[in-house]
Amino acid sequence: MQEVYEFLKEAGTYYLATIDGGQPRVRPFGTVDIFEGKLYIQTGKVKPVSKQLEANPKAELCAFMNGKWLRVAGKLIRDDRVEAKKHMLDNYPELKSMYSAEDDNTEVLYFEDAVATFSSFTEAPKEIRF
Repeated sequence: MQEVYEFLKEAGTYYLATIDGGQPRVRPFGTVDIFEGKLYIQTGKVKPVSKQLEANPKAELCAFMNGKWLRVAGKLIRDDRVEAKKHMLDNYPELKSMYSAEDDNTEVLYFEDAVATFSSFTEAPKEIRF
């Protein structure tokens, strides 16, 4: 999982796909964190992505960097604990002007039953499960 985290951090931007009814939705994200041995992302509960994940927690993200790409598929599980939110925001202090660990909007989610696949045009795929 550390390798997945480091790739996402270095890439800076990844794209998260969810389902909205029957329609796929994809949007850029940039937050990633490891907390208590789980890979987390962050959003706001007022955003459509939050409602989509509440209705269907299955999601996939994709990042591309230096001729390699990473896909992570699994379920995103909400963690409402202040400690998890604080850990994320401490790693992204620039978000503290918009989010707080104590507010009703900040949402952190961790991957469950995740399969991460590193791929390129020149190397065999590498799979990591967590």
